[in-house]
Amino acid sequence: MSSQEIPEENLPSEQGTAHTAVAVADDPFADPGLPAHKPRIQDIDERAAKRSERTVALLFTLSMLSTVGFIASFVAFPVDKIVYVWPLGHVSAINLSLGLTLGLALFCIGAGAVHWARTLMSDVEVADDRHPIEAEPEVRAKVMADFKAGAEESVIGRRKLIRTTMFGALAMVPLSGVVLLRELGPLPEDKLRKTLWAKGKLLINQNTMEPLRPEDVAVGSLTFAMPEGLEEDNHEFNNEIAKAALMIVRLQPEDIKDKRELEWSHQGIVAFSKICTHVGCPISLYEQQTHHVLCPCHQSTFDLSDGARVIFGPAGHALPQLQIGVNDEGFLEALNGFEEPVGPSFWERG
Repeated sequence: MSSQEIPEENLPSEQGTAHTAVAVADDPFADPGLPAHKPRIQDIDERAAKRSERTVALLFTLSMLSTVGFIASFVAFPVDKIVYVWPLGHVSAINLSLGLTLGLALFCIGAGAVHWARTLMSDVEVADDRHPIEAEPEVRAKVMADFKAGAEESVIGRRKLIRTTMFGALAMVPLSGVVLLRELGPLPEDKLRKTLWAKGKLLINQNTMEPLRPEDVAVGSLTFAMPEGLEEDNHEFNNEIAKAALMIVRLQPEDIKDKRELEWSHQGIVAFSKICTHVGCPISLYEQQTHHVLCPCHQSTFDLSDGARVIFGPAGHALPQLQIGVNDEGFLEALNGFEEPVGPSFWERG
């Protein structure tokens, strides 16, 4: 249909079009204002407000009970216990219980806070002008006044049941994290201070797995040994060999400078810990002309003719020496255990 066929009364007038364009041009971003506030049922009915208060308190209480359940599950379920849960299948009982209880504890705190805000806190919208970044005294006074007004609107002062249960839930949830600290690993106790070496333990050659005799150790050679009774198929082999590994070197007695080293040796045969005192790397490089051993990790160098003291590198102290002798059958044996912890320094070390 062409414009000529449209009745004149249905055509827009030029005057009306011009008036609309002028109105839009005057203020295209006019503030429409805030909608009229509609009170909630909790605002006008105290019984409804009490129900909301009890609901929020129930959620906070469930959070506390879930935290208790988290701790109880951590204690009650063994690590290797597997249970069948449909539709998940076979799962770890402790992982499932810890996840459910901790998740429920956090969810209840969040749900309680949301329900509190939506039903009991003031929902009146307030428009406020932006203020300069620098806080004027009047602004600080207004902030404090707004804070006090917000505290009053949150009804936390009047709703003691909510306040008490909320503080209880927030105080108990961190206990879950405290309990989890126990899973950082077993307590070291005094395990780092002791090795399998003890009086009468034979020195076993790690290559031949046979007890060592003095004649098996030649001058200038480097031999690695471990204590009698330690088997490679033992479950604790790696943990124990990491502390008890020895390096055996035979020196000329007149080349030994340290008096105690000479007393703890047998015919120039000395036994020192193979574990570097820097970060625990195994030492394996020996220079027979200088009697120095070198750690391949960070180049800490020890003088085996002078109590295995550190002469270069980041190691903090000398290698511990094991006092050795020969038994009635002619085999090398330990006359005592190490008198100091082997390996790198640690903060509990005395």
